[in-house]
Amino acid sequence: MFLNIFLLLIGLAILILGAEIMVRGASSLAKKMGVAPIVIGLTIVAFGTSAPELVVNLFSAFRGSSDLAIGNVVGSNIANVLLILGIATMIYPLKVKGNTVWREIPFAILAMVLLLIMGNDMFFDKVSYNAVTRTDGLALMGVFAIFMFYIFSLAKNEEKPEEVSAYSWSMSIFLTLAGIICLFFGGKILVENATSLARMAGLSEALIGLTVVAIGTSLPELVTSVVAAYHHHDDIAIGNIVGSNIFNVFWILGLTATIIPLPFNPAINVDILVGLLSVVLLFAFMFIGRRHRLDRWQGGVAVLLYIAYIAFLIIRG
Repeated sequence: MFLNIFLLLIGLAILILGAEIMVRGASSLAKKMGVAPIVIGLTIVAFGTSAPELVVNLFSAFRGSSDLAIGNVVGSNIANVLLILGIATMIYPLKVKGNTVWREIPFAILAMVLLLIMGNDMFFDKVSYNAVTRTDGLALMGVFAIFMFYIFSLAKNEEKPEEVSAYSWSMSIFLTLAGIICLFFGGKILVENATSLARMAGLSEALIGLTVVAIGTSLPELVTSVVAAYHHHDDIAIGNIVGSNIFNVFWILGLTATIIPLPFNPAINVDILVGLLSVVLLFAFMFIGRRHRLDRWQGGVAVLLYIAYIAFLIIRG
């Protein structure tokens, strides 16, 4: 068991390292090819911080661990809003743009609502099984395409593009390929040992996915948002979290289900509802206290709610 825990942590470290160097290499390549830096930030960097979740999901799906795959996405979304954004807000109160309040947060709410509907075929379609099917996956990716069109329309009006480090052509290509390789092997190591730990400890794969794997694959978002809050970059801290939640459902779960349909365990409905309510709470916070602002007390409430949720998961087993 100790070896499995050690290897799981090694897998997480390799995943995070892989995402970081892949983003650096790909961003440098894009800059050398003349792609606008803001587009790099909204696409390559966003894809990069979500890459650990994507790799874990694909490996989980091919190993038949659909509970781990879906639990990873749902757990990451809950951790993003309650834990990561909560910690970032406790470091420094965050001002939220109108676009984020009225467009991006509702997109994140829609993601959880659609997942709840698509996973419960027995209830809605009166069939004998529950699954996020290939057609569900294609539909999710279709909504993701609409979201990306919206992002690019925002990018055209952006006046302050973020700076991106540029390396030589050879170094850029090396970093990109090395990052992809690290993601592949890190994801493989993590999934294999997470499922082994779950079986040895008598825990469900869903519980492992909702806790250890979800928090682990959310570490890039945690680092990004905490550093952004410390430097008072409100847009990055908020946008990183909300954007990641949208990516997780529409892109990652959509792509995974398109490649291989995912059987859906009705027990995870409770967790999807927690994820949905956490984003609804974030929206409500925009109008409680100072309008379109997240204050420290609200961050504290979010973190306490996350601790209560983890306690509930442990009791539930």
